[in-house]
Amino acid sequence: MKKGIHPENYRMVAFKDMSNDDVFLTRSTVNTKETLDVDGVEYPLVKLEISRTSHPFYTGKTKLIDTAGRIDKFKTKYAKFKK
Repeated sequence: MKKGIHPENYRMVAFKDMSNDDVFLTRSTVNTKETLDVDGVEYPLVKLEISRTSHPFYTGKTKLIDTAGRIDKFKTKYAKFKK
């Protein structure tokens, strides 16, 4: 491996899935201002909208998350083409 091209600030970081509150720890170089206490240890926190515990591909469940009403807008817009 070439020297000096890889980041050296790898550390344990908590990633939290905001849709189901699942938290997992992994090593990362991501910069974050928030922290989370996990088992008495404070870790930098990264918030995720979706992760392996909530994504339909991994869970096998279809879950509809519509925060902006996009689906309703789509249905309204294309209702005139419905047969």
